[in-house]
Amino acid sequence: MSDSQRPQPPFEEQQQTWPGSSAKMDPQPDHGENSYQGSGRLKGKKAIITGGDSGIGRAVAIAYAREGADVLISYLDEHEDAQETARLIEQAGQKAVLVPGDITELEHCHAIVDKAVEAFGEINILVNNAAFQQTRTSLDEISDDEFDRTMKTNLYGMFRITKTAVPHMPPGGSIINTASINADQPKPILVAYSITKSGIVNFTGSTAALLAEKGIRCNAVAPGPIWTPLIVATMSADKVKDFGSDVPLQRPGQPAELAAPYVMLASDEASYISGATIAVTGGKAII
Repeated sequence: MSDSQRPQPPFEEQQQTWPGSSAKMDPQPDHGENSYQGSGRLKGKKAIITGGDSGIGRAVAIAYAREGADVLISYLDEHEDAQETARLIEQAGQKAVLVPGDITELEHCHAIVDKAVEAFGEINILVNNAAFQQTRTSLDEISDDEFDRTMKTNLYGMFRITKTAVPHMPPGGSIINTASINADQPKPILVAYSITKSGIVNFTGSTAALLAEKGIRCNAVAPGPIWTPLIVATMSADKVKDFGSDVPLQRPGQPAELAAPYVMLASDEASYISGATIAVTGGKAII
């Protein structure tokens, strides 16, 4: 599909309650359902993807399955979206495991890994992708509870799941964390979220060095504006209307456009890539 054929703003004004649903978005996000073609690059591997029910997580799950990996999807409570993702994984001939629950809770982070080990025997790929954000125009609007949820979803969950998963990851394992352009270019309306994304980049660099002796690589992908349920569930309708228009490509990215770096970083082709952050930002440079 050419760039001009992808959805361009302005979009219909729309809002959903958090965490949002792909099925209710207009236009529908493209997760690669009809376009991604695998070539066995992840054959036999076992993956965990948090926030895998929709958005970037669904696109990565589709790609991983079509590349030959079994996939466990961790998600909050978007059961309809998660079941559709599982259907697409199974349609590719791979095993799908769904684990709903809140990764702000320590015991649930442990349960995700336990269920992956029970289902797969080992973990070769961990994608820490689940995220929470809310747009606010002043510090006074950010409650302690909201700040805590942002930190616990985006940072605590990543740390706890990674810590629990590493003992079950053999040499050659790959950890991929979803960062954001906001780590380098923080937005004033996303104070708490931007803090966490900067932390994710630093966590990625530290764990890349820490886990090198185990043969486990750790990298990050830093998306720019991507058309996912997180956007319509956390931004005002007028911001959704023009979402993505401020990058050089003048449109938001589709989740399917994120699949390639996640596949590459998970594959054995990336055996010397660790500690990297790959920008997928529609032309905005990350320095």
